[in-house]
Amino acid sequence: QVQLVESGGGLVQPGESLTLSCTVSTEVAEIFNMGWYRQAPGSQREMVAISASSGNTRYADSVAGRFTISRDNAENTVTLQMQNLKSEDTAVYFCYVNARKWILTAARDYWGQGTQVTVSS
Repeated sequence: QVQLVESGGGLVQPGESLTLSCTVSTEVAEIFNMGWYRQAPGSQREMVAISASSGNTRYADSVAGRFTISRDNAENTVTLQMQNLKSEDTAVYFCYVNARKWILTAARDYWGQGTQVTVSS
């Protein structure tokens, strides 16, 4: 199993910023996509931002221009910088990695345990 260690959630006021980080703590052969999803109470899990190994990034329309995803391939870390947070950003945020644990095996998705982000005045 591949372990993902998340950090950085918390309670902030609207308009403030927060940064989430996720590190792949297990040795793996190759990492492809890295990113973040979120799930609000009563809602389905949705994509927030994805960083591909090619360097391409993709954002949900609701966060484009406010959130920035970056990755450090040497440290196997993905970071989500969130600015101008809104109450509707309140959710549990999950780190996501698509990786090949061993050479010559199929890549699969791995998930972090989730970190709570609450935006409230």
